[in-house]
Amino acid sequence: MTTQVIEILSAEEIRRVLTRLASQVIEKNGDLSQLVLLGIYTRGVPLAHQIAHQIEALERVKIPVGAIDVTFYRDDLDRIKTRTPAKTKIPLDLKGKRVVLVDDVIYKGRTIRAALNAVAEYGRPQVIRLLTLVDRGHRELPIHPDFVGKKLPTASEEQVKVYLQEVDGRDGVELLKMTDDR
Repeated sequence: MTTQVIEILSAEEIRRVLTRLASQVIEKNGDLSQLVLLGIYTRGVPLAHQIAHQIEALERVKIPVGAIDVTFYRDDLDRIKTRTPAKTKIPLDLKGKRVVLVDDVIYKGRTIRAALNAVAEYGRPQVIRLLTLVDRGHRELPIHPDFVGKKLPTASEEQVKVYLQEVDGRDGVELLKMTDDR
């Protein structure tokens, strides 16, 4: 077995996608004074900051950005790779706010379910929406993003890898396909 790597989004394409997503968030939310972006660790956090910077560049409004760790809210800890939890940082009371959860890839929906449970501990927002860079399908829960950078139908054995400058030293999205050498 070998792994075939297919580039899905280049650094420039990610930049354009984030600009489009920021415009969609602006359009959908109207009153930006009530908007809060919450990035889900790990790569959702820098994505949330990039979206906030784009919104600020387009609308001249500074959007608060927080970071949320969902480790202790997951229902599948026995099946996923463990990691050291990060510190959840919520910049303000979420009561009555318009929250946009930001993540890099949505797959089965379990991370988002955990994020919804975590957000509930920090107040009751007026609305919670979901923004994801890549939607690869295969949902196990009835959770669907409101804002999607790229829909990418995948096989369950394939992997989607998102690389961001702030975390990985480069930007890009790749699809990893396992191929039989026979």
